[in-house]
Amino acid sequence: MPAARPATAPATDTATATAARPAHPLPAVDLLLLAVSIAGISLSGPLISATAAPALAIALWRNVMSVGVLGPYALLRHRAELRGIGRRALLLAVAAGALLAVHFALWMPSLRMTSVASATALVTTTPLWTILLMRLFGARAPRMVWLGTAVSFSGVLVLTGVDLSLSPRALLGDALALAAGLAAAGYMLLGAEVRRTVSTTAYTLVCYATTSVGLLAICLATGTRLSGWPAGAWWQIALLMVTAQLLGHSLSNRVVRSLGPSITSTAILLETPGAAAIAALWLGQWPPVAAVPAVLLILLGLVLVVRGGRR
Repeated sequence: MPAARPATAPATDTATATAARPAHPLPAVDLLLLAVSIAGISLSGPLISATAAPALAIALWRNVMSVGVLGPYALLRHRAELRGIGRRALLLAVAAGALLAVHFALWMPSLRMTSVASATALVTTTPLWTILLMRLFGARAPRMVWLGTAVSFSGVLVLTGVDLSLSPRALLGDALALAAGLAAAGYMLLGAEVRRTVSTTAYTLVCYATTSVGLLAICLATGTRLSGWPAGAWWQIALLMVTAQLLGHSLSNRVVRSLGPSITSTAILLETPGAAAIAALWLGQWPPVAAVPAVLLILLGLVLVVRGGRR
């Protein structure tokens, strides 16, 4: 799944002052960390597709492992904060975790039904859903954002049409990936509200713990097998947790302070071609030629949305 895009302050009359100052080169170390982050996130889709375990079980154990890694540190350094979280913030964090569970429960199975390129491109429509949800609550977006939304959704229509020509199963996978992007948008909006008063570490622990409980309930309800596969599958799940969670999302949040949200958010969109390239070279999963223009339309629209929504 794509990383959160922090908001920046609205532009003022600082343009003249900025022009008068010499431009500072971007930190090379942070650019390298951003590249590692994108590589980690890009590996997520192909790794899930290649792991010999049920998709829902992968989602569950990925989050359980994340809680296991994060939990001791959070309980050691943020115990007082965790005890003092207000009722409203706690309920919002739990709701965010529930939406994240829905996101994983939809997106991971989609990778087994449609191509990695299609599933990744469609799940990265999270910024579009975020804009639409915010509009329902009265927020206004610049024209460039709406133009980008229109361009991306035209790409979605083209891509789903291509996949429908392949099989109804691929179209269902597209629908699951789109719905996963919508769930991720709700998760990000709720998380942004919680982090006004709660540290990222405390919020993440509550959220991931809730996600794990929700995914466990889904796995039990669907009769998903939670063990009994080869040892290599466990190593792949652990690798997924390290690459997508610890390296992917954590490093992108680390470098956004120095590189800025515009550069970071736009770079993260490289997850789609990155995942498609890895799937092609590693799994031999080449996307249909007709799907390439559709994916490019989605990415172009998302770039416009990110650029137009920097405020």
